[in-house]
Amino acid sequence: MSDLKIGRLMLGIVQTNCYFVYREGTNEVIFIDPADKGDYIYETLKEKDLHVKGILLTHGHFDHIWGCNKLRELSGAPIYAYEEEKVLCEDAVVNVSEQVGRPYTVIPDRYLKDGEEITIAGMTCKLIATPGHTVGSCCYYFEEAGILIAGDTLFQESVGRTDLATGSAGALVRSIKDKLFTLPDDTKVYPGHGDVTTIGNEKQYNPFVQ
Repeated sequence: MSDLKIGRLMLGIVQTNCYFVYREGTNEVIFIDPADKGDYIYETLKEKDLHVKGILLTHGHFDHIWGCNKLRELSGAPIYAYEEEKVLCEDAVVNVSEQVGRPYTVIPDRYLKDGEEITIAGMTCKLIATPGHTVGSCCYYFEEAGILIAGDTLFQESVGRTDLATGSAGALVRSIKDKLFTLPDDTKVYPGHGDVTTIGNEKQYNPFVQ
């Protein structure tokens, strides 16, 4: 049984799920999608003696990146994103932050490729490209623990919206069916909004991908 653990903070104007993954008994974490208030994230984790060693982005929409730069500044941890999401990360109009009144961009330290595995603080995950919500949306799969960080690709019995820049409903459904539904049914899915689910549950009950 894996000793990987996962914690959650819910932050920002649309209640975005931010996750941190760590090994039981250690204090180094991978943080996914710093939705807002990077200083708050840093201090909250510090109070628990947890230290951020890497920051992963599932996509570049404002509600998933607003805390990125401050968290990187305070922790010294590098930021990673999928290479196809460069335009959203680096353009405040495309990532919708300008439209909601708080323009924001982030330049990741490293852009990753589809299928690329990275190891941070002794924890390995694989980037799974899942275009649809945005052109560069992705998920992170921690195979040893059966954990999928799904961003806004797959929700509990729902899917991410596709009406914003670079979105595509057809691509989203293909991504879920071809990339995510091939994972084991007991894989736990941690979405960008809402409650945890499993791949098996979504294959059976998600009306958007039947």
